[in-house]
Amino acid sequence: MFERVGAEESAALRKLARRVRDELAAAGLPVVAPGLDPVLAGGAVVDTDDGADAAGGVFVAWQASPCLRDCASRAFRLKQLDEPVLRHSSVVGAAMMQAMAQILASVGFSVEDARDEYRPQQLRVLAGPLSGQRSVWSIRDDELDLSGWQDGPTGGAG
Repeated sequence: MFERVGAEESAALRKLARRVRDELAAAGLPVVAPGLDPVLAGGAVVDTDDGADAAGGVFVAWQASPCLRDCASRAFRLKQLDEPVLRHSSVVGAAMMQAMAQILASVGFSVEDARDEYRPQQLRVLAGPLSGQRSVWSIRDDELDLSGWQDGPTGGAG
């Protein structure tokens, strides 16, 4: 029987996945929205597996554009294994996995190869930056101009 992690750990996985999506988006990568039909988009795919086993956690994959996926799929289906699109698709996937691993590591995430036959060419996110650590792209307190705010948004007490 498939066992899930508890509600608290599941929420922590979802929070970690959101932070991963935010950082990849901040780097300028397209991020596939959770639940979006894969036919419609390409980019970073961040998935949570809330299984209470070694295969659970947060995972990151790269999904090439629908056009590149279709071309590679067609060549494979027609057994045209020498078609350049197959090699190119593989190179794109490997390059994007390496880039995403470096981007996430740069801001404090701990990532590794998923090492899972069911998740080929995916990253496993082991941990995020320290809990109170703000994102490098977030607005710093000294950048905020609160000069127009006296005692609140209307400027008066009350």
